Amino acid sequence: MDKVQIDFLDIEENQDYSEIIDRALTKCYEEEDIEKKNLYIQITLTNPENIREINKQYRNIDKATDVLSFPMFEREEIKNIDGKYKDILGDIVISIKQVQAQAEEYGHSFERELSYMVVHGFYHLLGYDHIEEEDKKEMRVKEEVILSKLHLSEL
Repeated sequence: MDKVQIDFLDIEENQDYSEIIDRALTKCYEEEDIEKKNLYIQITLTNPENIREINKQYRNIDKATDVLSFPMFEREEIKNIDGKYKDILGDIVISIKQVQAQAEEYGHSFERELSYMVVHGFYHLLGYDHIEEEDKKEMRVKEEVILSKLHLSEL
């Protein structure tokens, strides 16, 4: 998929991770009907130390986390992108160690947990969040639709 660039920061490169990410993002782009907008996502897979540093630097939170998203556009702006020029939708940073731990903790497969992180990050890039309960519900439904289409849903 040419809609994503994946970097491995201080972790070993893994083709399986790349394939999981490609599958998840392909479904996201299809579901949101943005395949023709010529937008790509930069995904960095890293370790807890690096994601903690990034979280501290950009969000002033000195704590490791599972996923961070850095959107380049507001939700309304995305609708108006015509796709003539290639542009970055945003950046997603994922802690692979945290994905592994959460997969174990929740009894999910690694594929399901990594896919969820990608889908979750993708919807943040589209301007969705989960601060307010109503927004959280809207975002969760969208995430669950994608996971269901990937046959990774809990339902």
